[in-house]
Amino acid sequence: MQEIAQPLLRWFDENKRSLPFRAHKTPYRVWVSEVMLQQTRVAAVLPYYERFMRELPTVQALAACPPEKLAKLWEGLGYYSRARNLQRAAQAVVEQYGGELPASYEALRALPGIGDYTAGAVASLAFGLPYAAVDGNVLRVWSRLHADDADISAPATKRRMAAEVQTAQPAQRPGDFNEALMELGALVCLPNGEPLCAQCPWGGICLARKQGRQAMLPVKAPRKARKALCYTVALVVRGGPRPALLLEQRPASGLLAGLWQPLLLEGTLPEEAVRRALAARGVQGLAKGPAAQLPAAKHVFTHLEWHMTGWHFCCGPDAPVPDGCAFAAPEQLQAQYSVPGAFHAYRQYAEKILFASCKTEKNGL
Repeated sequence: MQEIAQPLLRWFDENKRSLPFRAHKTPYRVWVSEVMLQQTRVAAVLPYYERFMRELPTVQALAACPPEKLAKLWEGLGYYSRARNLQRAAQAVVEQYGGELPASYEALRALPGIGDYTAGAVASLAFGLPYAAVDGNVLRVWSRLHADDADISAPATKRRMAAEVQTAQPAQRPGDFNEALMELGALVCLPNGEPLCAQCPWGGICLARKQGRQAMLPVKAPRKARKALCYTVALVVRGGPRPALLLEQRPASGLLAGLWQPLLLEGTLPEEAVRRALAARGVQGLAKGPAAQLPAAKHVFTHLEWHMTGWHFCCGPDAPVPDGCAFAAPEQLQAQYSVPGAFHAYRQYAEKILFASCKTEKNGL
């Protein structure tokens, strides 16, 4: 196994990126960074990670954080259940381990929201324990190294490759070995095209390169087609001296649980149908003039696609607040209400145009 570990670690020592969670490595920082990095690019994570650490520098701070603040810190990063599971696990660590993450793979794995990958990453990177941390990058690298035709989306393949990675780890540097595999996948052994084989420390032993099959591997079963859902977004903006956007809170469980959104209606609806639906929800005082139709937008989740159209309505400054809703002024949108990235296009429209241009007098109120 030395022919695998030694050149990889030598390459990693010379080429690894300078990242904040590597510079000041603690179990808590490793854990938070690994959760944030799941299915999310490093460049996207960095500002979130740095802000999160400023606001919640310890396990105890995370455990005690108000849910609304936590959701706001995570806003735009996606996969919001990660934040809720982080807090649940932090609370368990405070209760069971005095606020210190346990130096045990089994104990880490038993915490809420921590699976095989995260437990292996924290155990190896933070505590130097010999456990694999196998993500998509590692599966791709490993399948090419061995010219392995097994389907990497199959659980049995993931378990087998994790065992092989663990066997290949050097006893002195298991965490660095895991990190080096991830780094190689991110910088050299790239997905969706030709890898940069000339820069690879395994150029002489990679079986896929010898066979000219780099672009054919890894093998991965095609995903099921995403289910497409159509919605209409109603941007209801209150006029007057303090304009605000009407938001509703999503249910406490399920997709985007507990977050805030513009009023969302099922189907692609014309203006009159939207007005009727808003009235049924208790929205009153809409301007009588024609509403402005907004551009279509799409948001892709793992298994779903939302296809959205939108309408902009104005209402008077004394319009009542419907049940389960709130009027959010611009500064409250920035600091208080967590709106998921699915509504990015419509939120931008509200912040940049609607608040400045909505004049109730022009709409016949």
